Amino acid sequence: MKAMTVAGVMSGTSADGIDVALVRIVAGESDSGLAMPKLTLLAHQGFAFPAALRKSVLAAMNARSTSTAELARLNWRLGMAYADAVESTIKSQKAKLGSAGLDLIGCHGQTLFHQARPAAYAGRRFACTWQAGEPALIAARLGVPVVSNFRPADMAAGGQGAPLVPLLDYVLFADALRGRVLQNIGGIANLTAIPAAATADQVVAFDTGPGNMVIDALTQQLLGKPFDRNGAIARGGAVLAPVLATAMRNPYFRLPPPRTAGREQFGSEYATRFLADCRRHSRKPADAIATATALTAATIAQSYKRYALPQMKSHAVDYIVSGGGAMNAALMSMLAERLEPLGCLVAASENFGLPAEAKEAAAFALLAWQTWHHLPGNLPSATGAKRPMILGQVTYA
Repeated sequence: MKAMTVAGVMSGTSADGIDVALVRIVAGESDSGLAMPKLTLLAHQGFAFPAALRKSVLAAMNARSTSTAELARLNWRLGMAYADAVESTIKSQKAKLGSAGLDLIGCHGQTLFHQARPAAYAGRRFACTWQAGEPALIAARLGVPVVSNFRPADMAAGGQGAPLVPLLDYVLFADALRGRVLQNIGGIANLTAIPAAATADQVVAFDTGPGNMVIDALTQQLLGKPFDRNGAIARGGAVLAPVLATAMRNPYFRLPPPRTAGREQFGSEYATRFLADCRRHSRKPADAIATATALTAATIAQSYKRYALPQMKSHAVDYIVSGGGAMNAALMSMLAERLEPLGCLVAASENFGLPAEAKEAAAFALLAWQTWHHLPGNLPSATGAKRPMILGQVTYA
C-alpha cells in the first residue's frame, strides 16, 4: 500500500464554505480486518462560499421542486469551487507539500438530499442520497485522481450512508485505557463513541440532531448575522424552558442508532416553527438564540447518556469536540454543564492535535486513501450496513 499525500475536501450541511485538509497517510497494521494507517496533518485551509453560490446551495437543499437545469449547473459550479479551493491550498502550502506534490483527492461534495430510511417512490421503497460537485472538473484542473460519492455504497449494503467520519475517529483516537467520544458539531451534530480498548465493531456512532443549523438560521433571520460568533449572543439571552421542553419531545431524539439527520429534519421549516414557539414566550432575539444553543447541548447530552454511555467501559471519558460548534463558548459551556456529571472531560479537538475545522476534511482524505487501496471505509456498527464496503467512485485525471 502506497504512502500518499491526499487532499480531503468537505462542505457540510451549514453550506458556509469549503474545508481542505492536506494529509500524509502511511500504511499501518491491521485490526479486525481494517487497515490502521498513520496520518499526519500537513495543513488545512477554509474557504467561504461566494454569496451567490451559497444562496443557490441553500435554495436547492430546501426546494420542494426545482429544475434539472438548475441542478446540473449547481453540480458543475460546485466542482469549480472545490477545484479552486484545492488549487489555492496547494499554492499556499507548497513548502509543506514538498516536491512530491499531491497524489489523490477525496471530495465529499455538497449534500443536497439525504433520505436515510426507505420511503415509497414510483412503486418501490428505498433510501437514497445525493452529493453534488462534479469530480471530473477537479481531476482535470489539478491533474490528480479524485474519489467522490462516498455514501451510496454503504446505503446499497443496507446502511444509512452516515456517519462516515468514525473510521478517522477510530484510527486517530482509539485508546487502550480511556474511553473517547468524538463529537462533531457542524450544521448537524454527530458523535462517535469508542470504549477503552475497543475493536472497530464496538464503535457506536450516530447523528445526535441539530448542531449549528438552527442557531445559525435564527441568528441570520433575527439579526442579519451569519452565525453567533463565540456564542456572544446566546450568553446575553435566557433559555426558554417551555420551548426547550417541547423541542426535546421531537420523535427523532427517541430513535435508536443507527440514525442520521439533515436539513430534511432540522432545516429552515423546523427553524421557522422553533422561532414561532420562542416568540410566544419572549420577543428578545438573544433568548431565541440561547434556547437554540441549549437545544443542541441538551440533545447531544441526552443522546450520549441514552445510547453511548452504556457501552463505555471506563467512567472517565475524553469528550472531544470538533466542528464550528467547538468555537462557540456558550455551547461548550452548556455541554460541559450537562456532560461532566456523566464522567466526561469536555475539550476541543485542538487539545488532541487536530484542529476542529480540519477534522471532517481529513476524514475524507482517509476514506479516499482506503478506496484507492480497495479497503472498506464504513464501520457497519455506525451506519447499520450489513458488511464493510469499499466506498466512493474514482475519477481519473
